[in-house]
Amino acid sequence: MTDRATPASSPTAGDSAPRADEPGLRGRFLLDGVAVPFDLGDTLMQAATRAGHYVPHLCWHPRLGHSGACRLCSVKVDGRLSAACTTRAADGQRVENRTTEIDGKRRLLLQMLFVEGNHFCPSCEKSGHCLLQATAYEMGMQGPHFEEFYPHRPVDASHPEMWLDLNRCILCKLCVRASHEIDGKDVFAIGGHGIGVHLIVNSPSGRLADSGVAADDFAAHVCPVGAILPKRRGFVVPIGRRPFDLAPVSGPVVSAGAGEPESFDERG
Repeated sequence: MTDRATPASSPTAGDSAPRADEPGLRGRFLLDGVAVPFDLGDTLMQAATRAGHYVPHLCWHPRLGHSGACRLCSVKVDGRLSAACTTRAADGQRVENRTTEIDGKRRLLLQMLFVEGNHFCPSCEKSGHCLLQATAYEMGMQGPHFEEFYPHRPVDASHPEMWLDLNRCILCKLCVRASHEIDGKDVFAIGGHGIGVHLIVNSPSGRLADSGVAADDFAAHVCPVGAILPKRRGFVVPIGRRPFDLAPVSGPVVSAGAGEPESFDERG
């Protein structure tokens, strides 16, 4: 699997060929047969999302740099698998996204993520607003398929405003990148090797309470699962009224507060 696609071949006569003749556009590529415009420097994910197309992902956020950590956004670009969040859009590319084959690979990745951690959705405060859970539903995942690991992982409740549950961490690195790129604090990092890879808190004791993280930091709200959560806010929004209880991740999501559609990737 590669992060960068090979140069696209030219469209043949009779195809729904992308066009780059509109002012301000750098080109177009085909996403599941639909022409998608892009600007210079856009990745496939950026252009597709801006045009209203859903590409499954866990580690991508529009405010952060590219990572390619989860590989859930893998698409076929002119026949080759590539991460949509790191692959630059090019005029004339033919991109396959929601095919049975690719969604099957995504479902396999999701199943491995579920068995490697301790994800008990019915008792998790993030249920209904969890990107992992919602994407599993979208991919048609009905069970873990593999034997669960049930690892022993710590819970850090030392901070007065938030807590860190490593049982739910999927190593997406969103909090790592948010703390570095936006908060400028470098509170989080990834350490270890192989199955022992884990999230690290940058403090003398390794605890949140002794770090520089604050409740209003972007890193404190960017987690797509229930690994980093605020204290004293449990079930403020009842189960059944949360965004993914009301609409799938691939469609417009209804805000639990105002009842208005919102883009998932703009939510914390």
